[in-house]
Amino acid sequence: MTAELVRGQNHTLPQTRLEIRVSAGTPVVAGATLGDENGTVHGTEWIAHPGSPQLPGLEVSKQAAADHRLAVDLDALPASVHRVTVLLALPTGAGGPVRFGAVASPFVAVTGLDGTEIATFTLTGLDTESAVAALDLYRRQGAWKVRAVGQGYAGGLDAMLADQGLPRAAELARSIQDAVTRATARSVTPPPPRTPDTDRVGSGAGPVPPPDGRRPAAQPLTEPATPPPAAPTGGPINYAHPRRQAAAPPPPPPTTPPAEPGRPAQPVAGDATGWSMDERLYNQIWGMFEDLARTTAAYRSAVDFAESRMEQELDRALSDPRSRIGGAGDRAREEARAKRDELTSRAREALDRDLAQLVAEAAVVEPALPAAFAGWDNPVWHAYRVPMEIPMALRIGDLHLPENPGLHIPLLVRLPLERGIWIDSGRAASEAAALMDGARLRGLAMESAVAHAARLLAVYPADEFSVHAIDPAGSAAGALAPLVRAGVLAGPPASGAGGVASVLARLTRRVDLVQMAIRAGAADSLPPDVDTGEQLLIVNDFPHGFDDRSVTQLRYLADEGPSVGVHLMMVADREDAGAYGPVLDPLWRSLLRLTPVADDHLADPWVGHAWTYEPPRMPPGSRVLEQVLAAVAAARRPRRP
Repeated sequence: MTAELVRGQNHTLPQTRLEIRVSAGTPVVAGATLGDENGTVHGTEWIAHPGSPQLPGLEVSKQAAADHRLAVDLDALPASVHRVTVLLALPTGAGGPVRFGAVASPFVAVTGLDGTEIATFTLTGLDTESAVAALDLYRRQGAWKVRAVGQGYAGGLDAMLADQGLPRAAELARSIQDAVTRATARSVTPPPPRTPDTDRVGSGAGPVPPPDGRRPAAQPLTEPATPPPAAPTGGPINYAHPRRQAAAPPPPPPTTPPAEPGRPAQPVAGDATGWSMDERLYNQIWGMFEDLARTTAAYRSAVDFAESRMEQELDRALSDPRSRIGGAGDRAREEARAKRDELTSRAREALDRDLAQLVAEAAVVEPALPAAFAGWDNPVWHAYRVPMEIPMALRIGDLHLPENPGLHIPLLVRLPLERGIWIDSGRAASEAAALMDGARLRGLAMESAVAHAARLLAVYPADEFSVHAIDPAGSAAGALAPLVRAGVLAGPPASGAGGVASVLARLTRRVDLVQMAIRAGAADSLPPDVDTGEQLLIVNDFPHGFDDRSVTQLRYLADEGPSVGVHLMMVADREDAGAYGPVLDPLWRSLLRLTPVADDHLADPWVGHAWTYEPPRMPPGSRVLEQVLAAVAAARRPRRP
């Protein structure tokens, strides 16, 4: 029976392997501190936070999120630890709420690994506080208990850490918030919520599996929906996706009979909720993404647990002098390693079972994808026609993990784009990039930008998407040639200081005018030369050819452009912009970083794995890009003067 705690109340914990589940309704930072018998935290190495998410027996999330699952193994904690305090804080500099009184009361639950709730606590009564000590797990007379704390701090994370006796608390708080900012910048956009009827194999696997290697029963993801963009008022300009809805979609229609007992269900394309097949496929792909993230987390945690237990057993055996006599030590080593191998083997069996199901699902989903979700090698492109409406999302590459490199998950981003894209042309971007010639890498980066732009042009209705290009030195003429030959650019690629200034001034003016028209409710009064369709600006080889004014305009477009339909695609080496110092740091953090070669830099929104990103590739010898661009050009109507 679940114990519903109030502030100050405690409850005995019946087990030592737990999850702490946090639901806050808004992104929060979650962490935990370890204290001795007096509750003293002896240093930064006793704190688990997004910048250092793992300690012995404790694991927290690497980024801010509305929902968290903290993994706790009380038996694996150092013997000197007698208290674990769970901390929550609002992220700074994210444009979100600055006090807990402005959001719904956070809810914290202590559960077993099977999801069974042991104790819950709702943190009511918070007002100006931006950080709070939610609860304690503490050892008393050999038994572990949980206590509801709910102590808030108006001074934020640094005040809370200082209250626990940590020196240089303000510096540590800044480093934690910086780690959260970095994780947000590299993470992919969270998907829409999943309802219980869309849960699939592996969806409930928490960060730490049971000792026997089996994954717990599936639990529904409780992450709340990202609210749909609000439709601007006062005129016909609306940059929200026309079919993005906030209500729960209907369940998918029955497609196949139930599986026989003991056999996994046969995968079916579109086996998810949604109003249309495209939406069901979109949700299904995100479901596969989540399943792979969680089942891999379960396997990795099982392996870590097996290694940790083996080390503890070896330490105990070898610390006893009697084990050194008569070969007892050798037997202890063999037994410890055998247990480790057994746990690891059982965890791998569970992983392989889930991977096989996901591979089978990918085999039926990939051929059923529409053009916007499909790879360039999908036959759907051979029957391409310019669409009549904007799709829900766009594929910008694939993701995979080392446990099964052959299982690729399409990386889908919602349309209209909610933030710009930065294609990293630097040689320090990844190991593959470091081994490549710099000029070749820059060429590949620009070719990737053109491929992404071509996909965007292909999935929008005719005349509803325009592409501009800035190429200050003319070095990207070869990569831009497909767009130039097809005549799908809004104008010739801008070169030289004058060309750069002209394009930036034109797009900056468009953002200003549309913003003013929306605020004034006078969208009909826009000048006739203002194109209210979506715009994409490709910037090659930044910051070459940019003066201080141009850099300021570029930052303005990155910050304000997406809300009114102007999007940025940067092709740049961040190190080349080092002369500007920290001035451009907000620009890089606001963009989704992609690479022209494989690189493991993107994180998922559930567990925070580092996924290997594979950019979209054209099949060797294929002319699909030219054929698609030709169809786009043919469908375009003559523009009004």
